[in-house]
Amino acid sequence: MTTQLIDMREALRQAIDEEMTRDERVFILGEEVGKYQGAYKITKGLLEKWGPKRVIDTPISELGFAGLGIGAAMTGLRPIVEFMSFNFSFVACDQIISNAIKTYYMSGGRFSVPIVFRGPNGAAAQVSCQHSHCVEAIYANLPGLIIIAPSNAYDAKGLLKAACRNNNPVLFLECELLYNDKMEIPTEEYLLPIGKANIVEKGSDITIVTHSRMVKLCKEACIQLAQEGIHAELIDLRTIKPLDITTIAESVRKTNHAVLVEEGHIFAGIAAEVGFQIQKHCFDFLDAPLARVCQRETPMPYSKVLEKETLPTVERILYTVRETLS
Repeated sequence: MTTQLIDMREALRQAIDEEMTRDERVFILGEEVGKYQGAYKITKGLLEKWGPKRVIDTPISELGFAGLGIGAAMTGLRPIVEFMSFNFSFVACDQIISNAIKTYYMSGGRFSVPIVFRGPNGAAAQVSCQHSHCVEAIYANLPGLIIIAPSNAYDAKGLLKAACRNNNPVLFLECELLYNDKMEIPTEEYLLPIGKANIVEKGSDITIVTHSRMVKLCKEACIQLAQEGIHAELIDLRTIKPLDITTIAESVRKTNHAVLVEEGHIFAGIAAEVGFQIQKHCFDFLDAPLARVCQRETPMPYSKVLEKETLPTVERILYTVRETLS
C-alpha cells in the first residue's frame, strides 16, 4: 500500500472530490466554498473542476441554504453543506432539527435525507465566546442524527467518505486547530465504519475516553504517564452518535478506572453520557469513581491566558488521572 503525507485539510478535500467523482448526485454548497475555495481552503480547486452547479456559493443565510440542502436530499441528491463554523449552525437549527432529522419519521419512511453538514467545531485561537461552541452535546440529544468528530487526517477522510454514502443526516464536526496536522494516509481509496471507536494507545492501568482535538492532548498525557509507569489505554470515539460502548466497556473492564475528556462544557456533556454508559455496563469492575476533564462552566474568554485556563490541558488530564489512580 502506498501512502501520502497530507494534512487534515487536504484529506477532507480529497474525500469530497472522490465522492463527487464516484456519485454525480454529490454536490457541496455553503458560504465561500466556490470562488474563495472555502474559508479554510477545504474546497480548493473544486469549483474549477466541477463547476458552479456542483460547487455552489450561497448567501450568508444558514437557515436558507441548510433548507435548500435538505430539500435536495429529499429529492434524491446527496448534498454536503459547509458551515463556515458550527457556531453558525444555530441559525439553521430549525431546518436541522425540525426537518433534516425528522423527515424520515414524519413521512413514514418515504423520504430519506442523505445530507452531510460539515465544518469547524469548538474553540480556535482567540475567537471568543460566540465562536467557540462545542455543539456535539446539544445535537446529540436529538434522535435521527449521526455525529462524527475525527481527530486526524486518516479518520477525517475515511469517515467523511462514509458519511457521504450514508442515507441519514450526518453532522461532521471538524476542528480548525487540527486542519494543519499532517500524517501518512493511503493513496488508495478507503472508508471507515461509522460507529466504531479507535484504540489509539493500549494500556492496562486506566482508560481515557475522548474525541476530536482532545485526542492530541491525551496522547501527550499518555507519553508522560508512561514515563511514570502508568500505562493508559486511550480511546478515540471518532463517532459520538452512535456511541461504541462495546469498545469502551471492554477497556474499562480491563483497566478498572476511567477518565473522560472532552472540550465541551462539563454539565450535560458527552462525557456525562459516556460516564453513565460506563457505570451501567461496568459498575462492578470500577475500582474508583469516574472522573471528567472538560471545559469550565464559563463562556469562552477572548484572552489567550484565560482561554487556556478555561479549556482542558495536558496538565489537567495528568492531574485527574493521578488522582483517580491514587
